[in-house]
Amino acid sequence: MSADLVWAIIKNNNSFLVKRQNVQFSAEPANLKNVNSFKYSGLANYKTVTILPAARGVRVTLRKANKEQSPKKSANTVVIAKSGRKTSKSIANLIARGNKYRPDLRAAAVARASAILATQAPKKTLKLREAKGPRAQKN
Repeated sequence: MSADLVWAIIKNNNSFLVKRQNVQFSAEPANLKNVNSFKYSGLANYKTVTILPAARGVRVTLRKANKEQSPKKSANTVVIAKSGRKTSKSIANLIARGNKYRPDLRAAAVARASAILATQAPKKTLKLREAKGPRAQKN
């Protein structure tokens, strides 16, 4: 089935659609920006990029277009557990530069990976300074 036909069928009604005050979002795992549009849809397009958190780093899944008839073999998953800049470069190389998979999704994929890495960073604890001076001695 063509991607345009699938999009025409699912654009107004699907289980991932979230409608909020004149805006439609999508909760599909393969939708990088969570926007209900044909470009970012993981259901309508066959070449999709999914970026999910892993134990360390991010898990990037690309679907192979030539394996469309066998879904189990169609997913190519890579876990990238590097620093922020190296992760961004690896994702950009996977998606746009190396094999020209979906260059239009490069910026959204790098932004999603950066957001996931930011949530995985340990929280910084602030040390409270001990009070000094004559006023501190009164208490």
